[in-house]
Amino acid sequence: MAGKRYDQRVLVLVEVRGAQRDWDEAERAFEQQGWPVVTAFARGEGPSQGVLRADASARLYSVEVRFFGARNRRTEQAAAWQVQRLARTVRLEMYARRADPMDRDREQLTGWRAHTTDHGQSRTAAPRPLTLTGRLRRAGSEARARFMEKRGRYDTGTVVTGTASEARRLSRMNLPGGSTPAAVVDVRPHYSREHRHIVARREEDHHRWVYRSAAWTLAMIFCVVVARQQSGVWTWVWACAAVLCLLRGARLAQSVFAAGGRVGSLLMWGVTGTFLLALAVGADKGDGRGWTPLQMLAVFSVTATAGGICLLVRQWTWGEWLAWAAPLAFALVVSCVVASGSVMHALYADSLDLAPDDLDVPAIWQAASAVKLLSLLSFTLCVPAVWGIAKHVHAPFVSPIERLGVPLYVVTQAAVMAVCGIWALDSAGNAVKDLHAAAVHKAGLPSYFGVEPEWTCVEPTVPAAKLSSRGGALSPERAYVSFGEAGGTVSLWDESAGKALQMPAEQVRLVPAEDGKAPCTFSYATMPKGD
Repeated sequence: MAGKRYDQRVLVLVEVRGAQRDWDEAERAFEQQGWPVVTAFARGEGPSQGVLRADASARLYSVEVRFFGARNRRTEQAAAWQVQRLARTVRLEMYARRADPMDRDREQLTGWRAHTTDHGQSRTAAPRPLTLTGRLRRAGSEARARFMEKRGRYDTGTVVTGTASEARRLSRMNLPGGSTPAAVVDVRPHYSREHRHIVARREEDHHRWVYRSAAWTLAMIFCVVVARQQSGVWTWVWACAAVLCLLRGARLAQSVFAAGGRVGSLLMWGVTGTFLLALAVGADKGDGRGWTPLQMLAVFSVTATAGGICLLVRQWTWGEWLAWAAPLAFALVVSCVVASGSVMHALYADSLDLAPDDLDVPAIWQAASAVKLLSLLSFTLCVPAVWGIAKHVHAPFVSPIERLGVPLYVVTQAAVMAVCGIWALDSAGNAVKDLHAAAVHKAGLPSYFGVEPEWTCVEPTVPAAKLSSRGGALSPERAYVSFGEAGGTVSLWDESAGKALQMPAEQVRLVPAEDGKAPCTFSYATMPKGD
């Protein structure tokens, strides 16, 4: 039980129906789940007397259900789902009759450091008559002592938390097994001075307010960026949306503390928001350009995907990682990297009626195409990321008792993978279309991940009867789109016929051409005659 990790604790009244062996099985199941049983009693007895009808075949357990996820209005329902899931797993008649939250958020206590006060001219010593010069020296000595105290010169190493009075008493208390405190000890706050007018929220509640304020601030910046790209009435629509997000973010920022600290929190929020806004609109560059809405959406998507994946895998134990998750992930990554190096080039070659071996691509460009393919396939991570976020907020469609959850996940993941595959095909298809258009217009030829097509005059070195060409007859008087030599074969593209043309490399000589418009100056008449 000690090794179980969890986020939420909910006290659930669980009713188990059956005989003694069923109750024993339920208690073992609770123990395996790491759920402490607070108390147990028969139905109609104890606290349930007069509440539920007595039943000798039913027993009630007050169980502390522990599970992962956020604290929201569905937390108690999520605890009931956990009980229902357990009932299905162990095949027991088990019901969650009541669920109460157990809020164990931690108070943010002020930290203090203990220090001695009996150094030199003590600032606590009784006053005595002094001359003017003596009083000035004493004032200077006391000021220096206070300054050195604040700098930690006289710290004893003891750290305490609580209010100022609690901290003083704790620092002077004899700790069993510890050292005896100095005779004269006082405390100073960790940071600057104590802000007694500020009452901090509890830890997790404070984080929630900060995250919400940050989310509305980023939404405001996004609306501003979109408004700069719009014109007419849509500019005002997005500007109004930005103002609403600004007001909401400011409202949340000033409520970060339970009481007090509003000016400081608003100032910090304003400085941070102004910096991010200036960065987004490009004010620091001075060129009037900044982020585009698409770029911001990409950043948000990457951040949300990474966060969702973290929320999903954080629920796995180290044993699950070492047993199957890590080896499986490693095998998938390695296989994808090795295989993806030729996938993009294979799609490109297939669109030109060529084989992947007909293209001589350097290894560095194969790695670049692998990165491109993996970047397209990375969108498939959005599905498990959304799944992780949905599980964290206890969305009903991913609840442990929802039977359609897994089929929904599989169908969605398959659809996203199909879309990513279409994008990969479109990448190679668009490159081939650009190549066809450039070949038809006799213009410069675009490259594609290390494939450098160029206009080339092809001069046969054997008689025409012995030229072994595949895909059509060679016309030496005009330039072809050449993909170079690979495996002893020269691969060309005939834009007039719209198909590939191949021949042995030892039967032709390739002469670079400036473009596809100028005719080549040699012909078959200059070729050697043979039998």
